[in-house]
Amino acid sequence: MKRWPSLTLFTAILFAIWLLLNDSVTPGQIALAMIATIASAASTAAIRPLTARPHHLLTAVGLFFVVLVDIIRSNIAVARIILGPRKRHFNSGFMHVPIDMRDPYGLAMLACIITATPGTIWAGLSPDGRSLTIHVLDLQDEESWILIIKQRYERRLMEIFE
Repeated sequence: MKRWPSLTLFTAILFAIWLLLNDSVTPGQIALAMIATIASAASTAAIRPLTARPHHLLTAVGLFFVVLVDIIRSNIAVARIILGPRKRHFNSGFMHVPIDMRDPYGLAMLACIITATPGTIWAGLSPDGRSLTIHVLDLQDEESWILIIKQRYERRLMEIFE
């Protein structure tokens, strides 16, 4: 074990869930919840070698709203493709996006954002970590997709995590 586990949001939620599931706030249940919470945090500390050090909370909040708006817009676009007239032809395909971000937490967040946005799926990261492959349901212009990912997501994630 590298260090004493700190009280995180995860451990606090686990503690609360334990008490809620047992439907009891007796001293014995509180002690048992504390032991279970501390034991789980201590036992998983070894498999969490990297610690995330996010910066710029306002940028993170702004990114949340950007992603929320993009998800709503993308839902509408996908619904139009699926429910719209059959005459419309869409061109789905894979594309490669060059990336500059190296932080693993930033890359994980980028994967979550891309996958959560309807019409796009993260397909993989190149072995050298310099580009990612995504699948786009309606791929009309690769350059616009690259610009969206780099300017709207990657730039903000780099500001937050690097």
